[in-house]
Amino acid sequence: MTEKEDLDLKKQIVRAIKTVHDPEIPVDVYELGLIYDIQILPINNVHILMTLTSPNCPAAESIPADVKNRVEMIKEINEVDVEITFDPPYSTELMSEEAKLELGFM
Repeated sequence: MTEKEDLDLKKQIVRAIKTVHDPEIPVDVYELGLIYDIQILPINNVHILMTLTSPNCPAAESIPADVKNRVEMIKEINEVDVEITFDPPYSTELMSEEAKLELGFM
C-alpha cells in the first residue's frame, strides 16, 4: 500500500471508531481519548491499542467488541486485533477539545 492509501484507510478506521460510544457518556470513544494507537499491518490487518475510562467499566467487554466489529466492516480490512491497556491510565486530559466542551470540562 502507498502512504496515501494507508492514510485513507486510517481515516476510514477513525470514522468507524467514532461510531462507538460509551453507553454512559454521550461522546464517542475516539474523542474521549480511549484510542491510544492504530496500526495498519501487512495485508490490511489492524491493531488497535485502547483503554477504558476505568478497569471496572461496566462496558469493558462491549466497547472493545464494538470497536472491533465496526472496523471489521470496512471492506479493505482483513483482521482486527483490539488490545486493552491501562498504561498509561486514562485521564480526562486525553479527551479532545470537542469532548471536553460536550461534557462541560471547559
